[in-house]
Amino acid sequence: MYIPKHFDEPSIGVLHALVRARPLSTLVTLSSSGGLDANHIPLHLSEHPAPLGTLRGHIARANPLWSDLAQNAGVLAVFHGPNAYVTPSWYPTKAETGKAVPTWNYAVVHAHGTLRVVDDAAWLRAHLEALTAHNEAAFSEPWHFSDAPSDFTDKLLEAIVGIEIAITRLSGKWKVSQNQPERNRAGVVHGLRAGGSDDAREVAALVERAGAH
Repeated sequence: MYIPKHFDEPSIGVLHALVRARPLSTLVTLSSSGGLDANHIPLHLSEHPAPLGTLRGHIARANPLWSDLAQNAGVLAVFHGPNAYVTPSWYPTKAETGKAVPTWNYAVVHAHGTLRVVDDAAWLRAHLEALTAHNEAAFSEPWHFSDAPSDFTDKLLEAIVGIEIAITRLSGKWKVSQNQPERNRAGVVHGLRAGGSDDAREVAALVERAGAH
């Protein structure tokens, strides 16, 4: 991923926070049959081993990702944060010079690593318990894996395979108007918040945070 210096997000804590908030990854792999493949898989982050951590997930046993994986090939998990279109009409400098063009603001994390296939019912059960606990935490009455009948979940466990990715490289690109003067950034924040969407408001907060550093 091309990352100009002013768009680089070096904090592992910030990168981990986005992965936890937006766990649905685009997992890019190389198959042994010769081509790139992409699957969309929620991945649960563990901070161990430090500092980069490990990603864990599961896929359908029928998915050839695990059985057709090229040996010794790295994998890439992409986590998309909030994004929003930015019109040059929000820049005060546009009215003065006309020298402004549209752009797109976004935050994204790339996690590189090696993938291990885990075909073990106990591992899968522990993974699913951790994954659901994380995603159910915001609900007033969270669902627990044990809420479903054991004979039902046992059959489901037979139909999936676990995957574990030891992260070897983690990078983040926060393209949030750092290359604009302060008054243009203020115009972007105002315009995004007026737009009303959740993503726009999140991007506005990122623009403000970047301007404060």
